[in-house]
Amino acid sequence: MEIRPTPDQEAFIRDAIEAGRIGRPEDAAKEGLVLWEERERRRLEILAACDEAEASIDRGEGIEITPENMRQLADDVKRRGRERLAAEQQQPR
Repeated sequence: MEIRPTPDQEAFIRDAIEAGRIGRPEDAAKEGLVLWEERERRRLEILAACDEAEASIDRGEGIEITPENMRQLADDVKRRGRERLAAEQQQPR
């Protein structure tokens, strides 16, 4: 497969090579694909979580958000996010 960057993209790649951030134009393309794959994986995870949330609500498992329970909900979300981040940081790359 052959991919043709725009003139602006070519200049961006040349600048990165000259600055030593990448070695070859092919490296820029590979890096771009890696980032795209990661973004698409995250997008699919978000869509799956939305589907699960909708199914949970349909099963009557949702909770009403009120000013009284808003702080506790926010704290729970932060705690779960920190736990997930810590678990991801412990995984070998």
